[in-house]
Amino acid sequence: MTAAAVRLHPASLLEAGVVAALQQACFPDDPWDEASVATLIVPPAGFAVIALDDRDRPLGFVMARVAAEDAEILAIGVLPQARRGGIGRLLVEAAVGGSQDLGATALFLEVAEDNPAASSLYKASGFFSVGRRPGYYKRPDGRVAALVLRRNLDGA
Repeated sequence: MTAAAVRLHPASLLEAGVVAALQQACFPDDPWDEASVATLIVPPAGFAVIALDDRDRPLGFVMARVAAEDAEILAIGVLPQARRGGIGRLLVEAAVGGSQDLGATALFLEVAEDNPAASSLYKASGFFSVGRRPGYYKRPDGRVAALVLRRNLDGA
């Protein structure tokens, strides 16, 4: 599946279950339940976007929230069978646009140090490193650090 065949759909609270199912499929070791997702995407500060294929089947999601001038991507994921087609980039840009619409001038996220594909996507999308959180993510064989990334949204 390529980005050209994808439609982005703003998720309502009624679709928190869809977002939770996508999150579980993308991150089975540490999924969020529907209630947690619903709490995080409550408007006006929180929002989610779902990527749908040409048959309206969900392929990926992004969840973000805004507090004052700062926004954060809380979670982003694309189903394994739909990766490497540009859907992640579309979801990142959806988070950028939604954050700007809510007045944010900076967008932050965390990415595991051992996830070069995601790190590459974020770097290509204008993010840069501003910090590191040791032992942030659990792994079957231990813990791995998170890189804290930032993208300026105000042209700076």
